[in-house]
Amino acid sequence: MSLPPIFYHCFKSPVPYTKALALQERIHAHQLLARKTSQTHRDYLLLLEHRPVYTFGRRQLESSEEIASEAARLRGLGADCVSTKRGGETTYHGPGQVVGYPLLDLGRTSPPVGIREYICKLQKTLEAHLLEAHGIQHIPSEHTGVFLDPYTKVASIGVQVRHRLTTHGFAMNITDEPLVWFNRVVACGLTDVKAGSIAKFSKTGGDPSSISVAAELAGLISRFGRITGRELVELDVSERGEVEDAIRTAEHDAVKIGPWSRIPVP
Repeated sequence: MSLPPIFYHCFKSPVPYTKALALQERIHAHQLLARKTSQTHRDYLLLLEHRPVYTFGRRQLESSEEIASEAARLRGLGADCVSTKRGGETTYHGPGQVVGYPLLDLGRTSPPVGIREYICKLQKTLEAHLLEAHGIQHIPSEHTGVFLDPYTKVASIGVQVRHRLTTHGFAMNITDEPLVWFNRVVACGLTDVKAGSIAKFSKTGGDPSSISVAAELAGLISRFGRITGRELVELDVSERGEVEDAIRTAEHDAVKIGPWSRIPVP
């Protein structure tokens, strides 16, 4: 039996992390309720940039005093700080980085897709995009994420699966803008690893300054569909519906909040 399409939406303005988190939770609840009541529910892929934010993973929640102190330091750099329930440790999201939130029902197949298999598909999507669009070859690593050499990480993966429904997802550095922010933390708990970007390592030639998040979206969407074996269809957010209404509200809030405070990062 063929699976239904995944509906994708690309946000035009950087979205505050808490707004995107609330949107994911709303869609997750909508999908879960629809499935319980035997209604048709859709899978989604949200692609966006965040306003500058450092996030902490669920394994760090127990050391709250240490996290509170670190959050105060990072807010002083001009970024938001948010504790989450995703896997992994401290990471950064912000302009110049594409973030993907697949909101999928892993139980659509029999047997259901396992979490390891799902993470593997995300990883293969990012690896394929780097190689096919930019000639960038990754190296195998014992750590989750995409590495260009033992000390350079260009993409991160951190997911949460509840009731076989996924939230959170992946992030990949496109321009050099996120790198200076990553240099202020030990990202993902890897002390010897630094962040890399497509702009810094692309083998396709041309001006690195011409590389942008917007230019990467079509290729990522296509490869995500190919790796997952699903058709990707653009969501018509002008339609009336709970998910469409929530996305329009998030987009409106992202525009309304205006530019963030750009505090220089040493």
